[in-house]
Amino acid sequence: MGPVVAVMAAIFLASSSSNPPAPPAVSDKVLHMAAYAALAVLVFRAVSGGLPARLTRATVLATLLITIGYGVTDEVHQMFVPLRSPELYDLFADAAGAAAGLIACWAWAIIEIPDRKSQSPNPKF
Repeated sequence: MGPVVAVMAAIFLASSSSNPPAPPAVSDKVLHMAAYAALAVLVFRAVSGGLPARLTRATVLATLLITIGYGVTDEVHQMFVPLRSPELYDLFADAAGAAAGLIACWAWAIIEIPDRKSQSPNPKF
C-alpha cells in the first residue's frame, strides 16, 4: 500500500503546482497516461496480493475505481490551484493510462503464470 500512497502523493504534489514541471516536447496527456498507468499497476498489485497475478472482475473493477476515482479527485483539486483548472480530457488520459496499466498486468500474468493444464505430472511425449 505504501507505493500506492507514494505515487498518489507525487501526483498530488505535481497537481498542486501552478506550473508543473514537464518536458516541453511531451504532451501533458502522455504524462497523465504514464502516471496513471503506474498508479494502476501499483493499485492492482495491492488489491491482488502481488504480481504477477491473474486479473479477475473484482481486481479490475477495484483497480479502475480507485485509479480513475483518484483522477477525479485530482481534477477537482486543480480547481483550487491558481492557474490550473479541471479538464475532462485529462481524466480521459488518466483512464486510458489506468487501462494500459491493467493491460500490462494482464500481459505479465500471461507470460509469468504457467498454465496448470500444461503442467501435468505425467507429460506425454
